[in-house]
Amino acid sequence: MSLLRTRPVATAAMIATFDDEATIAAALAFETALAAAQAAVGVIPAEAAAAIAAAASALRLDPAALAERAALAGTLAIPLVATLRAQLDGEAATALHRGATSQDVADSALMMQVRRAGTLLLVDTDRVTTALAPLAHAHAATPAIGRTLLQDAQPIGFGLRLAQWHAGIAAAAARLSREVAAKAALQWGGAAGSRPDQAGQADAVAARLAAALGLAEAPPWHARREGVAGIAAALGILIGALGKMARDLALLAQNGVGEAREPAVAGRGGSSAMAHKRNPTGCQIALSAATRAPGLVAGILAALPAEEERGLGGWQAEGPMLVDLFLLASGAAEAMAGVAEGLEIDGDAIARNLAAAGQGTGIGDSVALVDALLDIGKD
Repeated sequence: MSLLRTRPVATAAMIATFDDEATIAAALAFETALAAAQAAVGVIPAEAAAAIAAAASALRLDPAALAERAALAGTLAIPLVATLRAQLDGEAATALHRGATSQDVADSALMMQVRRAGTLLLVDTDRVTTALAPLAHAHAATPAIGRTLLQDAQPIGFGLRLAQWHAGIAAAAARLSREVAAKAALQWGGAAGSRPDQAGQADAVAARLAAALGLAEAPPWHARREGVAGIAAALGILIGALGKMARDLALLAQNGVGEAREPAVAGRGGSSAMAHKRNPTGCQIALSAATRAPGLVAGILAALPAEEERGLGGWQAEGPMLVDLFLLASGAAEAMAGVAEGLEIDGDAIARNLAAAGQGTGIGDSVALVDALLDIGKD
């Protein structure tokens, strides 16, 4: 991962959630938890599960070397399981990865990371909405010119515009939370999705495995990818909602409008050639994410028609695209959180632009609408 390209558009915490070390740790956690679950119901000996846990805990892998082997094998799980098995003897070596397949490891590890990533995102989206709500209330009755098709329209309460930002982001965050809670689920089905070789204890093993990994319990979904697509779509909508706020604010901050602008932050928003400029750099991050996200979502939707019990090429493409969506969403959410928390609103500019438009000061039902909009997305 190129930090020079990735860190400007994603948070350090989100990058760490999906980095090589985190991915390896999640894959090893799957193998350890699977063995423990099988031992708990008598599918494998308890001593074998203990040996697997000890070997996984002691295993030290070079991500670069592992990546080379994974590139040849076609999946991370093959070299990882082979390396772990080489540390084991007898029953433990035989018991490792029993009834599992490489896609189980890949999908379950990714969903473990998705759970963590979703939690991180909601922290920053909550920052955005928490900062916008009091501003929307404070300016609910402030007359401002509304704009439609990029032209002066009728007056609105300035807070109504902020409340619309709030509603879009809150609703999108709630949608993502629901999708992750329901669809970031255990994937464990074995080679063809039948959970073989479990001595009649497959349901019990699955329940224990899901609980140990912090994932929703679910039947195998090797070739049913709608859950991944739902998470991706929710991320795309959230990025778009953050982009809506960014687009509006960038327009409001233009020279000659000046009704609102990003907070002044040392080292941010300057120009290498024009010292007088104060660029909306936070908005830039969110708008860049909104430009990239639709193609990523579309790519994941394209993987939905998976072939029979396990597809070829589709699900393998999903992981990198889903990670990119989370990275972009993290950068957009953090950027707009900082913007919202320090948002500068210029009442004089609002009044001046309203007077110049010559449309009066009636703002309709703006105040009541602000209250209604701020309730959107609440539990």
